[in-house]
Amino acid sequence: MQSSYISTFTLTILLAIGLAFFLRAASKDRTTVVNISSPLPPLPVLEGLSAWLEERGWRGEGGDADRRILKFNGTVSSSPALAIFLSLLCGLGGACLGLVVFQLYPGLSWWPLILAGLGPFAGMFYRTRSSRQESLEIRLISSFNDAETVLRIRAHRDELIAIDAELSKRLKLASDASLTSSPI
Repeated sequence: MQSSYISTFTLTILLAIGLAFFLRAASKDRTTVVNISSPLPPLPVLEGLSAWLEERGWRGEGGDADRRILKFNGTVSSSPALAIFLSLLCGLGGACLGLVVFQLYPGLSWWPLILAGLGPFAGMFYRTRSSRQESLEIRLISSFNDAETVLRIRAHRDELIAIDAELSKRLKLASDASLTSSPI
């Protein structure tokens, strides 16, 4: 009977490790740099990108005319539903771990069930780590006089995917394919 408790304890510890890695990955910075080209002149492409970014809540923070860079800032908020789910998941996992420890070491009484109180800390950790200021930089590689546009965009991976999905047809954007081929 004792071996079944030890195997359950081991599986519960592995689930806790998985939750810790998920929390870390959910709050990880995923800034990526992608080169994008368009057969359109630079001014319409930059105006289209700027207008689209401002519609999505990004604030233009100016840039550097000498280096041909436009900068945008925005606040990324965490998902309240995911924070609640992670709190419940961590609380339930803590309770399960407490029950297993109680079964393995009955002399501890019901003290191991205090581990269920760790649940809200997972949600708070996720909310504080995933809510942050993000920046997006657009650098014009080609000249303003060129007939086509080459841009280097440095932004969060999800924002680059949204740019590709929503603006690629309208602005005739083509990326260097590093975004879609990179691992998640």
